[in-house]
This record gives sequence, C-alpha cells and structure tokens, in this order.
Amino acid sequence: MLTHFHCSQALPGNENILPPPENLPKADFVMRYRFAIALLVGLVALPVNRGLAEKPNLLIVTVDDMSCDSVGAFGCELPGTTPNIDALAAAGLRYHHAHVQVGNCYPSRNVMFSGRYPHNTGVEGFYQVKDPDYPHMVDLMKQAGYFVGIRGKVSHSTPYQPYAWDTDLTTLDGEKQDMKNAESYYKSTRRGIEMAKGAGKPFCLNINISDPHKPFYAMGKNGAVVDDKNVPTRVFTPDEVPIPGFLFDHPDVRLELAHYYSSVRRADDCFAAVMKALRESGQDEDTVVIFLSDHGMPLPFAKTALWNHSTRTPWIVRWPGVTKPGTVDTTHMISAVDLLPTLLDIAGIRHPDGFDGRSFLPTLRGQQQPGRNLVYKVYNENSGGNRSPMRSVQSKRFGYLFNPWSDGKRVFRTATTGTLTYRAMVKLAPTDPQIAARLELFQHGVLEEFYDYENDPDALVNLIDNPDYADEVAKHRAAMRQFMVDSNDHILPAFDNRDDKQQVSAYVDKVQAEADARRANRRGGKAKTSGTAKPNPKLFQMQVPDRATPGAPYTVSIIHRIPKPLGEQKFHVTIKDAGGKRIERIIQPVSGDGELKVTFTLPENLSGKSISVAAFVGEEFANNLMYRTASEIKVSRQETP
Repeated sequence: MLTHFHCSQALPGNENILPPPENLPKADFVMRYRFAIALLVGLVALPVNRGLAEKPNLLIVTVDDMSCDSVGAFGCELPGTTPNIDALAAAGLRYHHAHVQVGNCYPSRNVMFSGRYPHNTGVEGFYQVKDPDYPHMVDLMKQAGYFVGIRGKVSHSTPYQPYAWDTDLTTLDGEKQDMKNAESYYKSTRRGIEMAKGAGKPFCLNINISDPHKPFYAMGKNGAVVDDKNVPTRVFTPDEVPIPGFLFDHPDVRLELAHYYSSVRRADDCFAAVMKALRESGQDEDTVVIFLSDHGMPLPFAKTALWNHSTRTPWIVRWPGVTKPGTVDTTHMISAVDLLPTLLDIAGIRHPDGFDGRSFLPTLRGQQQPGRNLVYKVYNENSGGNRSPMRSVQSKRFGYLFNPWSDGKRVFRTATTGTLTYRAMVKLAPTDPQIAARLELFQHGVLEEFYDYENDPDALVNLIDNPDYADEVAKHRAAMRQFMVDSNDHILPAFDNRDDKQQVSAYVDKVQAEADARRANRRGGKAKTSGTAKPNPKLFQMQVPDRATPGAPYTVSIIHRIPKPLGEQKFHVTIKDAGGKRIERIIQPVSGDGELKVTFTLPENLSGKSISVAAFVGEEFANNLMYRTASEIKVSRQETP
C-alpha cells in the first residue's frame, strides 16, 4: 500500500513562485517553506508498513495431532524436529500458554472457526450440523471481501460439508492431492494465492497439514515398516526419541514414537513448502501467518483428553510490522475459541453477536490484556459416537478436570487404544503395578482431578483430595461452574450433583442415548413434504403446507417416534423469513409416538415473500437429536373469486 502526497507548489529553489504571506519576511517564508517540503518528502520516503494494510492476507496453517513440546521452539528434547516452524517462531510471536478447546479434531476445528464452544455450535462430535444458527469464518470473510480457500480437513472445519469455501485446494485439476506430500502443499498454497489475485481480493487460506496424524511415516499394521514414498528430510530412530513423562519406556513405545517424530519432521517439510509458496508470491510481508496444532499426539493420555499436554498447542503469529520477532508471551492465556474474533479484528471486520471467545489483538501488539488467566476445555464424544463427557478449567499453574463418564464401570473408548503403546500397557499391566495403575486410570478414569502442572506437567499426581490444595481446588471448581453457567453448558446439572452417582450416571446415559439416536438418524436432512406423512423408524417427519396466508393460521405437523429411553423431549419449531431471521419459535414437550401440531399466525407484512420452517428435537439446538427444514414456502393472499 503506497502513500501519496499531492502538492502543487514548486520544489525548493523556486522561491519566487509563491509570494510570502503579508507581514512575513521573505527569508523566513523561504525557510519555513523549505522545511515543510522537506518534511513531506521525508514522509514519502519512509518505508511503507505493509503489515498494517487495511485488509492483510490471512494464512492459517494447522498441523494434525502434534503435541506442543514436539516443536523445537517450544522446548522439544529431540533436536531437529521442526526447523521451519522454529524459523516462523523466530520471526514472530509465540504463546507459552495457548490451548485448543477439545482433544479431538472435528469439534476442535469447529471451535476455531466459529468462536463458540461445542455446546453452542452443536458440533460436539464427528457429525454434521446442517442448520447452524451462527456465522462461520467463511461467511464473515467472504462478506468482507476476502477470497477464502481451504486445503485438507475440509469436512472437519465446518458444521457441514460442502460449505461455502471459494475453493477446495485439496483437489487440483481434478486430482486429489497426497495429504502426506510436501510438494502438494506448495502447489495448493500457490494455487490459492493465484486464485485470490485473479479475483482481485485479499486471501484467507486455511492450509491443514495432515501429519503427524496417523498413518505415521513408514509405519504399517502392528508396527511393521512399510514403503513410504513421502520420506521426511530426517528420519528418527527408536533409540534417540524422548519418552513423554505420561508414558513409559518400552521398545514398542520407542518404535511408535520414532515414527511419530519422523512424521513431525514431515509436517515441518510440508510447512516449509507452504511458506515457500507464500514467499514466491511476493505477498509475504502483506500476510499474517498463524500456526497451531489441533491437539496433542495420537497416543494414550494425550489425544482425546483434556490434560495440559492434550490441549496445549504451539501457537505462533507472525504479522509483519506488528508482532516483534522472536518474542514469547508468557503472560496471557489464549485458546482456540479466541481465534476467529482475533482474525476479524486483524482484518477490521465487525464481530457478529454470540461469540464465546474474545480477540487477543492487544497482545499481538505487545500490550497487556486483562482477564486472560484461565482457559476452559471440553470433550464430549469420539469419532465413533461414544460419549465420555469431560470438562476442564486451567490456570497457568493448575488444572481441574470433571469426568462424569467415570463410574468405575464404563470403559473409555478412544482411537488411541489401537496404538502399539496401549497394547504394551495392556500386556505389561499384570506384572507391573505402576503400569497397571496407569491403565486403570486410562480405562476407567476418576470423577475429579486436580494437577499442579507447573511441578507435574505430565499429570501424574492427582491432588484433588490433598488438603494443602483445598483452596485452589475450590477456586477452580467455582470457575468451572461459572463457565458452565455463562456458556449454557448442558453438563451443569451433573456438575452440581456430582456427589450423587445416580444423577451423574443418568446424565451420561442421556447424552449417550442422544448420540446413538443422532447416529441412527444421521442420514435425515432437509425435508419438504405434503399430504399425509406416516410414522417411520426415524425420530420425526415434518409436514408443512406449501403455501401460507398472511394474517391467517399456519400449521406445521410433526409425526414423531421418540424411543422410551429418551423419555420426554422438546420440539422446537421455528419459522424464519427469506433472510433467515427468526419470526417465531414454539416449543412443545412430547414423548413416545404421536403427532404434534404447531400453529403460527404469519405477520401481514410477509405477503409476497417466502418463509422457511425448521424443527429440531432436544433441549437446545447445540445438542439436538435430529432436525429438519422446509424452505421457499410462498406467502400470499388467497385470490377472491
């Protein structure tokens, strides 16, 4: 962005062109005139701060399943894992206390790009939400004039798929790109930048690097070495890898970690390719680069959990002209729910209502921002729909966790049970009391946990019943409850009754039943029906008249079959105008099989327009069991004969 000064005056030396003002000696006038011109020329000659452009480009790069302490700049004990990511850290600002909200991918990424907690987006697991009532990053950036593209994790990054991205760079020229190939990331990034330039818009690109998500480099079933054409620039061996304190030293663990760290290095190679494409575009200095991981490594006690090492992420921001190179923020706690509000502030875009997160823009400028001493973390279910609800509140030093799924009988279900490390735990537990205790914690958990992460970063000593920490436990419990109240978290009744095992267990049974019903009906979607709807194995069908009359009753019929384990449920039926704005919502409780009729009276001013109808069953949209919509229903007055 160039700065221009327009001046009709002559350059210094042509003093006679302009007469001096009245009563000002000519010599004084000439001196002042020369000074003013020199000042203007000096201002024009100043280097332009391109990083402060009105709408800078945005490049958000994520890696998949990479623990924070696997990155050199964040203290990795193994040299050489991430030289290119380390270079970004040296050129920008890194956050020491940065976290994602969720320990698994799909809901974690939806938090990033919605600015809302999972119970407020409806995306608590690995399923689509086709009727979101909030704007996504894509919507907001496109409305502000950005070209918005994505590479990888496409379905995981939006409430439903396909979403409104300007381009999906996962496929180029009809060919799906290799998710483990560095050169493909170069091509995708270059293409996205070129497309934005062709559209005459700044770009907002989300490049999602697959590594170190499984499959690890050259690792086949049961740890067998397999051919892998995507060879990282450095391959690590089992004898050189560090063992995380939350795991244990064993040949199988070392083998798995060697493949993991080699995959970390391959992710770094892919990141280098992304940055190469950016540099070659000539827009490096006009681009804000944000780097982070979606959660910790895919091994037991890390991924699909909420401990410090599960959610702590290597968050780096490089904004030329704003962030100071090589700086580390150890003061503020930021989390994934803050990402979208911050992106909007960077781009100068007004915030919509309803964010749970808060922009940390002042901290990018090196300023202090109060109220950044806690982060809140949530987990609900795995990719198989198995509910193991957890919540955590974390300060810089301490972390409190609430695990209502833990009743001594339920067994934790997670993808990390398919690892060599987990199998080694199971094999060693009968003869090793320490590993047996760890396996018991992993499989069955405990209701409450409290850790001093400053002195116990691996969460090995649960202090929940230690009287020396009673005050801190009480403070963190209180903060946890306040978060649940403020964010309208459906887990609050279970938390308030955590001493009543029956009530806590009933809550988990309820949300598991909801998840089961959702999975059983996940193929349900938009429906516009007429005539008589018959009950079917799905939770409900919706019958709507295809025309409506302003000022007259309009009745929607819901044919429902609610399984007995779900008990009484609430139907929320809403009519909206053509722009999606709610006109009226009616909520009615139902149970079992039957028909519910909901009648609205349409406003007179809708004549000649159209409406839509949406219905969902459940306590709230965020945890609905099923929903349906009907659109383009014409509103008109009936013609008189």
